[in-house]
Amino acid sequence: MPYTIHVYADERYTQWVNVRLLTQTARATLSHQAAPEPSALTLQFAGDALLRKLNREFMGQDYATDVLSFPADVRTGARRYFGDVVISIPRARAQAKAGGHPLPAELQLLVVHGILHLLGHDHATRREKAKMWAAQAEILTQLKAPLTAPALVNEAQ
Repeated sequence: MPYTIHVYADERYTQWVNVRLLTQTARATLSHQAAPEPSALTLQFAGDALLRKLNREFMGQDYATDVLSFPADVRTGARRYFGDVVISIPRARAQAKAGGHPLPAELQLLVVHGILHLLGHDHATRREKAKMWAAQAEILTQLKAPLTAPALVNEAQ
């Protein structure tokens, strides 16, 4: 599928970002959920300071969070740009440790979660959450990921 995934990582966190795995995860999410058309999105991996700043600025919440999505849904010619997903490596590391699973599995879950938000999913109601969690599980199962649902430490999400 003609999906372009831009990946940026703060130099402090590049050692934890498996670009190949996370690009594959992003493409699988788009293939599962989006129309098959030339499209792109950006994944950014950063620290808590940036996530806290963005969360405060755009969501009105003054704390670092694990993942934020910024839908754009812009068309340039035939290409569609879905938007940006920003993930906190420190939050992901803490959640992986608390959940007893590997960091790459947590990052896969957060990539899928963030992209689903770009594509219009939400988890504000029980019904929306059930639908979003089912989509996450289906995509992660298809990828044979070791983690297919948020750990209990993420349940407030």
